Amino acid sequence: MTIGKYHPSAPLAPFIREYLVIESDTEIVNQTIPDTALVLSFRFRERIFMNDGVEFSELPDTVIGGLRKSARSFRYEKGTGNLLAICREGAISAFTRMPAHEIFGLSIATDHLFPAPDLRQLMERLQTAASHPQRIALLEAFLIGQMTGTRHDELVLSASEAIRQENGQLRMKELAGSLHISQDAFEKRFRALIGASPKQYAAIVRLRNLVRRYSDATSLTQAAYDAGYFDQSHFIRDFRQFTGQTPRAFFSGTRRW
Repeated sequence: MTIGKYHPSAPLAPFIREYLVIESDTEIVNQTIPDTALVLSFRFRERIFMNDGVEFSELPDTVIGGLRKSARSFRYEKGTGNLLAICREGAISAFTRMPAHEIFGLSIATDHLFPAPDLRQLMERLQTAASHPQRIALLEAFLIGQMTGTRHDELVLSASEAIRQENGQLRMKELAGSLHISQDAFEKRFRALIGASPKQYAAIVRLRNLVRRYSDATSLTQAAYDAGYFDQSHFIRDFRQFTGQTPRAFFSGTRRW
């Protein structure tokens, strides 16, 4: 499996974190852990299957993946080519009025967001493009054409930034109070824009930070403690749901992306 990374152009940089082009020379199964970003996927070659916990089922050509709390497995056919747009927090509001939390834990066809004829035209062009930079340019032109506005909820975005700054270790009631908003109103606005409740989002941030910093930790026990876990069984249970593996199995394995 090869992964190419590309930066978005200036008009889309506020909404897209990066683009990934994933290709597989052989059939391969890859497991991904939850992230804080919604993901737009455009498969331009061969097929991809996702395991829903029971069996693998084929994904549509174009998919949007919501935030989630557990790992997922994908099976790539030999010769697969897939272009991903990794969104920034709140980016969905630039393209649709659909609340982001409606796709929490789901991967749905992007014709729920974009007109089907426009998508078909884009996919035909992606499949025949001569290079990956050309595919990125085609996707960017498509996304800019689909933008409905640049509505921002600065309160929610500042809250998500505060959660990231504290590595997910914040009390949501205190965070809402610091923003001078009731907890119920805060959670409703946060879920609609970000795609998960503040507590769910903080859990993702906390465990991703633990994974990222593990090499700096002296032990799993210390890593769990630094992440705010004081009960080892609680930590192992959360980690296993998050990655699909025990901590030792996860860190001894190979992660592709």
